[in-house]
Amino acid sequence: MLARQQASNGRTMASRTATLRTATAPVSRIPEIDRTVSEIGSKVAKARAERGWSLAQLAERAGLSTAAVHKIEKSGMTPTIASLMKVAAALGKSVGYFVEEVEAARPVTVIRSDQRSRLYTSKEGLELQNISGRYGPFWVAGAEAHLEPLADSGPEPMSHPGEELVLVLDGRMTFTIDGERYELDTGDSIHFRTVRAHSWANPDERPARAIWLAIRGS
Repeated sequence: MLARQQASNGRTMASRTATLRTATAPVSRIPEIDRTVSEIGSKVAKARAERGWSLAQLAERAGLSTAAVHKIEKSGMTPTIASLMKVAAALGKSVGYFVEEVEAARPVTVIRSDQRSRLYTSKEGLELQNISGRYGPFWVAGAEAHLEPLADSGPEPMSHPGEELVLVLDGRMTFTIDGERYELDTGDSIHFRTVRAHSWANPDERPARAIWLAIRGS
């Protein structure tokens, strides 16, 4: 799930996309920004290929035209923030995955409790607060998840490369993986490969809270 938001991953939120940074970026960083923008198309194409989707299938899931997706992949069109968010949500990626800045990897990341950024998610009733470093240098993305009463991942199960590890801090959660239902109480955890069809829900009429880790696929 988090990989779909993944979602995500919030290191570079939509407001930090390259098209918005260009106006105020130092001249010395313009080439880096241009390179970041030029790589969006290839990243979209790679993520689509990982799922085995056609252009039309991605377009349908993202609510865009097939021609628009084709132009984005071929770098013939720089997507708007809204379009990129739709594509990212459809592919189970964060916006940051597509517009990640080119910079030296930091071996250590500290995120203070009062400085957490909210990660983009297309799921209603779910709030994700980032607790991990940028997804580029690291293989694990983490968030503290807040689930509203009766929130769920939607009618269709998800499937994507990687793994997820979820620890329920408060309340209860249920996961359905390959058709088998798993019920988690406070303190329980679940770890699974996300190539398997999966979905989640908060079955109670009170909020739930969890630590959610996503390990990206190779």
